[in-house]
Amino acid sequence: MKKFDAIMFDLDGTLLPMDNDTFVKGYLSLLAKVAEKAGGYDKDIFLKSMWKGVAAMTRNDGSCKNEDVFWKTVAGVLGDSVYEHIPVFDDFYSGEFHKAKQFTGANPLVSQALALAREKAHKVILATNPLFPTVAVHSRMSWVGMEPEDFDWITDYTNSTTCKPNPEYYREICARFDLDPAKCLMIGNNAQEDMEAAAAAGIRGFLITDCLICEGELPDCPQGTFGDMVQFLADL
Repeated sequence: MKKFDAIMFDLDGTLLPMDNDTFVKGYLSLLAKVAEKAGGYDKDIFLKSMWKGVAAMTRNDGSCKNEDVFWKTVAGVLGDSVYEHIPVFDDFYSGEFHKAKQFTGANPLVSQALALAREKAHKVILATNPLFPTVAVHSRMSWVGMEPEDFDWITDYTNSTTCKPNPEYYREICARFDLDPAKCLMIGNNAQEDMEAAAAAGIRGFLITDCLICEGELPDCPQGTFGDMVQFLADL
């Protein structure tokens, strides 16, 4: 018998090892070059628009898709002509973006973790903060050998109306599949976004400490390395 309705995994820093600051700095540098070539955007102004767009998504109240909030905010800085360049940015995430793999690490335990999750839960969900387009999520997944078919649902900015650390993000996932939060498990490396926010939605968690992000005290939940988590799943 399956123990969980769903097991949810974070991506960045969890399934895909990385130092978040190093990764973001590296990938945005690549994206800014594409933006300058495509639309003649000044690097600093372009990056400002990106950060404003991300901030707007984290404040999204569920009334519209994160994608719409993002581009409306970016257009407020760069002008409506930026909408014409969205296909260019999508092409970036399927091509040039792969150079950002150098800012991440390997994870030989991914397939084992996903196989165990499939044994223990009815659904396996990639609960990555939905700040990116679909193609950008799929590209990052590929860096550790994952395919979209490995998951029953993958959050991205086209299918989500909230973001971490808003507990509504987790409630949105549960509502979509009629999941009982008390029968779900969230696995992530961010103490606030993955553990505390999920707990506020009634979901238990396992905190991955390899690439730990914690802005306060460690939460009271099972925690350890990715290998420890694999053993935790095996012992359930």
